[in-house]
Amino acid sequence: MHWACFLLLEGVSLVLLFRFNPYQRSVWFGKATRVAGTMADVSHRVQSHMHLGEENQRLMIENLRLQREREQWRRRQTQAPADTAIAGLMAEADSSDNTCRLIPARVVDNSIRQSDNLIVIDRGSDHGVRPEMGVVCGTGVVGIVGQVSPRFSVVIPVLNRHSSISCRLARTNYFGYLRWHGGDVRKAVVEDVPRHATVKRGDRVETSGFSNVFPGGITLGTVESVGNSKDGLAYELTVRLTADLACVEQVAVVDGTRRDEIARLRQEAEEALEGKKKKKR
Repeated sequence: MHWACFLLLEGVSLVLLFRFNPYQRSVWFGKATRVAGTMADVSHRVQSHMHLGEENQRLMIENLRLQREREQWRRRQTQAPADTAIAGLMAEADSSDNTCRLIPARVVDNSIRQSDNLIVIDRGSDHGVRPEMGVVCGTGVVGIVGQVSPRFSVVIPVLNRHSSISCRLARTNYFGYLRWHGGDVRKAVVEDVPRHATVKRGDRVETSGFSNVFPGGITLGTVESVGNSKDGLAYELTVRLTADLACVEQVAVVDGTRRDEIARLRQEAEEALEGKKKKKR
């Protein structure tokens, strides 16, 4: 009872002090304003940090969209026909190209010190992820989905000896395969580039779009040096990867909506060719 009475009188005295004394009131409001401003700043920083993952996902998807648009623009420039009507139809087809969608995901486990590294992401079959789908981040290619559970997926990254990604030189369109032989986690090798190809240091390497896993035009890295294959019949390019898989957190799974149709047509064509071979025999 005494404590309650004391606190009540203390509160009344403080109200009277700050209400009828301008100096004390100004000091009080100044300190209260600074405290309120500090608390508001802390709250803003905490909220910004909590939404950082969502912002990273948004920027990553936007970056991939811009890479795709750049590839479509480059393709129109290099292959534009003389007939303007046909050119217009090609541009319209490119602008409505919805052959893939992106499934945002987060890396929950990662390894880079092994020869056969693996990445685990928090999206699985319940989210539409299937084996052999491509995985990308805002700066380039991450890998290909290997195994899937309802809520998680195991990705075979570029930093895995069993990884092989169809790629091309953006400047000249010569094709090859990106592989990693261990060692430096920021470098890989493009093999099977023909000897007559023109290659320069700094050339950009991108996905070819021929594997039905990745759309064409997604950056893989840049050429650091040009060497010869072991048999001397092709070039072997050392490429610095643009995606740093040692610190990747936000990724996206590439769901090619026409992938099954293309695979079915390819299988039918192979079966037809096999049937013709058997008839000849």
